Amino acid sequence: MLDIIKAIILGIIEGITEFLPISSTGHLYLADYFIKLDQPTSFINMFMVVIQLGAILSVILIYFNKLNPFAPSKSHKEQQQTWQLWFKVIIAVIPSVIIGLPLNDWLDEHMTTWQVIATTLIVYGILFIILEDYYEKKKPSLVDLNKLSYKMAFFIGCFQVLSLIPGTSRSGATIMGAMLLGASRYVSTEFSFFLAIPTMFGASILKLGKYVMGGHAFVGNQLAVLLVGMLVSFVVAYISIKFLLKYVQTHNFKPFGWYRIILGIVVIIVGTIFAR
Repeated sequence: MLDIIKAIILGIIEGITEFLPISSTGHLYLADYFIKLDQPTSFINMFMVVIQLGAILSVILIYFNKLNPFAPSKSHKEQQQTWQLWFKVIIAVIPSVIIGLPLNDWLDEHMTTWQVIATTLIVYGILFIILEDYYEKKKPSLVDLNKLSYKMAFFIGCFQVLSLIPGTSRSGATIMGAMLLGASRYVSTEFSFFLAIPTMFGASILKLGKYVMGGHAFVGNQLAVLLVGMLVSFVVAYISIKFLLKYVQTHNFKPFGWYRIILGIVVIIVGTIFAR
């Protein structure tokens, strides 16, 4: 029962942080020091990734009509635009697949340390603040998601590669990249949501497949713990996405940059204490 409660807490953390540019990995890492699941390390490592599926399903629910090329309410032109959006998402995810798949095990082994996470939290927090200072002086050249080019989609996908390093934030890297390329905050945020669908589905299936193929099976309450975490992350992420979409219409990302810096310092303090 205690692990179910912990799964609820971790699901809340994942749901809040998955789409905000503040790194769900950094938060889950910090939470792991205080509310570690009473499960084998292999299960915990799988849980921390697969729990994200719940958050991704909230994107699909919110944008189901926009992402559905077969929606009867859409005109022929709108259906074409939907297919084009999916093709752009596929193109954008290619860099992460090419680079991430062969490096997956190495990254898990060498990059999931508090030193790396703290560094990336702080560095990208500073970059977000600098980006917003630069962005305030320029007018975005892309304010309509349908006019996003395939070339720009690919380059946004290249920025997503940065998030292979824990603590970077997948949404943060893609939003920052899209803004640097001239997209508005709203367009950058929406495309980040859509890019998360194949990216996180792929990462979750890969992690779950490795878990099962490694000879592991769900025992005791493990399946319940995983499903509860996913369900909670789904509900909380739904609220978080709605909040972010309203927020970016009238605010910038500077507060998230400062938050990242503070969190990075906290991770350094906690990591140092527990490392003793």
